[in-house]
Amino acid sequence: MPPSRQNPDFTSRVLAVVRRIPYGRVATYGEVAAMAGRPGAARAVGNIMRTCGRPDVPCHRVIAAGGRLGGYGGSEVLKRQLLMSEGVVFHGNRVMSPSTGSGRGNARKGRSRLRKRR
Repeated sequence: MPPSRQNPDFTSRVLAVVRRIPYGRVATYGEVAAMAGRPGAARAVGNIMRTCGRPDVPCHRVIAAGGRLGGYGGSEVLKRQLLMSEGVVFHGNRVMSPSTGSGRGNARKGRSRLRKRR
């Protein structure tokens, strides 16, 4: 059964959180999970993003911990290009952030640390 059918309330909350990620910023799967009320459910967020396919949800703004891109319909190149077109800065294969670390610790406490573009 697709993840969106398993827990429609959580899926709705995840999609709402992702819609609120501003242009030029990103959030990790773990941060999105915490903001949607389920800290530690990063994999579930990844599954929701993988099956989403909705143009009103900027799935490309959700990245893996430590600034890694994670998946994007099988094309990390496309995900990187979309983020770069929004002004997101990369260092090698990782998204740069004005904060240190991935922000995981604070996300688990329910505080958002969406990464800014430089």
